[in-house]
Amino acid sequence: MANKLVEYKASVAGDLKRLDRKIAARVVRKIGETLLGAGETGKSLSGPFAGLFSLRVADYRVSYVETARGYLVLRIGHRREVYRKGRPAEE
Repeated sequence: MANKLVEYKASVAGDLKRLDRKIAARVVRKIGETLLGAGETGKSLSGPFAGLFSLRVADYRVSYVETARGYLVLRIGHRREVYRKGRPAEE
């Protein structure tokens, strides 16, 4: 997966600010290690979230989609809440 980019939806900055600093750092590190590292992807989601992927970081989830340029991170949140809002827009 050479030359892949990880892009973030504008709302993800707010998602990260709501997290504890240590958790936010773990989330960002996991995104880099997983998506830019060995080229592996997270869990493929189903149902209304089909086409999206999810990464686990402790009790938090990172929702993202693959794009032609790499990956677009759509939402970061607690596992209890991240899927309640429905499918995030891919803008």
